[in-house]
Amino acid sequence: MKNLRRLAPLSLGLAACIGLQSCTNPPTASTQSTDKLQGKLVLTGSSTVAPLVTEIGKRFEAENSAVRVDVQSGGSSRGITDARKGLANIGMVSRALKEDEKDLQAFTIARDGVTIILHKDNSVPSLSDRQVVDIYTGKIGNWKQVGGKDAPITVVNKAEGRSTLELFAQYFKLKNSDIKAQVVIGDNEQGIKTVTGNPNAIGYVSIGTAEYNSANGVPVKLLPVNGVAATTANVQNGTFPISRPLNLVTKSQPQGLDKEFIDFARSQQVQNIVKEQNFVSLSK
Repeated sequence: MKNLRRLAPLSLGLAACIGLQSCTNPPTASTQSTDKLQGKLVLTGSSTVAPLVTEIGKRFEAENSAVRVDVQSGGSSRGITDARKGLANIGMVSRALKEDEKDLQAFTIARDGVTIILHKDNSVPSLSDRQVVDIYTGKIGNWKQVGGKDAPITVVNKAEGRSTLELFAQYFKLKNSDIKAQVVIGDNEQGIKTVTGNPNAIGYVSIGTAEYNSANGVPVKLLPVNGVAATTANVQNGTFPISRPLNLVTKSQPQGLDKEFIDFARSQQVQNIVKEQNFVSLSK
């Protein structure tokens, strides 16, 4: 399971489900044979959700040899757009649906949090919310101003259309136009590579992704937010302040292969994959 998070393009399989907006309880795994399932399923969207769905898709394909699952990342906005326009069977969205997106059906497959990350060698143990805002708006530009060494801060921000940016900006009450970033990145893996490649950088990513990389020897440090440690356990117990559902979305009530896959992605059959990737399982 060492390479679960590699975002390599994939091709996988299919399954069946029922839809309620942002369901939170996993369905009972179907005991009905899915041997007759066949076809290709395309999922696009959130780069946080993509590695998880990739592994779920591989397992789905293994159980349904006539099915292929194609997972493509590109941000939650793409997941919304592609699902709505029929360019993908299922969109991947790492946040709750907005009011103007309630025409879509959402199915939660796991939960995650978003936190600040630094290089492991950065001596700063924590930042207040005010300090984070001042760093991202350019009012603080040197680590010594927050108790670190005398070195310029490299601010890493997410690109437009990423739900991680939306949650970060919402929590810290920032407008993206106010953020003074030296580097703009896309997915979580790129954010971690950028920060771990520059001891003076600061970024923010999925807690699950950062925890996974840290556990596998990547020199990344997760900072607490508002005094709460950035851990999957704290996302699960509801104490971490920046959390979100990881959703699969469809244009209408899913049928056939789409439904089978969504049911499978929410079943007990894949909860070990969710936990291996440091996301919060739907299991009680």
